[in-house]
Amino acid sequence: MNNHSFEIAPAQVEDLNDIFSLVQDLADYEKEPEAVTTDLVEYKRCFEEGVFEAILAKKDGTTIGMALYYTTFSTWKGRMIYLEDFIVKEPFRKLGVGAMLFDRFVAISKEKDAKLVKWQVLDWNTPAVNFYHKKGATIEKNWWNGKIIF
Repeated sequence: MNNHSFEIAPAQVEDLNDIFSLVQDLADYEKEPEAVTTDLVEYKRCFEEGVFEAILAKKDGTTIGMALYYTTFSTWKGRMIYLEDFIVKEPFRKLGVGAMLFDRFVAISKEKDAKLVKWQVLDWNTPAVNFYHKKGATIEKNWWNGKIIF
């Protein structure tokens, strides 16, 4: 597969079913399928309110991957873009789709005048860690995640 056999484009409302499906695929891959407790109604509301954006990789009109992100703020650096979910369907991995999605995400972040981009990666996900290292990322190991689920 060459770079011209798929396209990278901003997500539209009509893509939310595909996005939600990819999020569920990612939760399965991360061994936490029960952790997805939201629904398409909330996705649609939040997307229309501009809470998050996404870019999709499509092949022949079918969504094969995505990067979902939102703008936030770092008190130390300034405007920051947080990559919430990044996934390419299994049959399309290692073909350059993920690299093109990630590179477009970084370019969008620079266009938005972000000072940094940030995301999480599971410590056992060696392929993802290696991918991010190849992209020049620093993988922090000294910060622990905190959260409260309502």
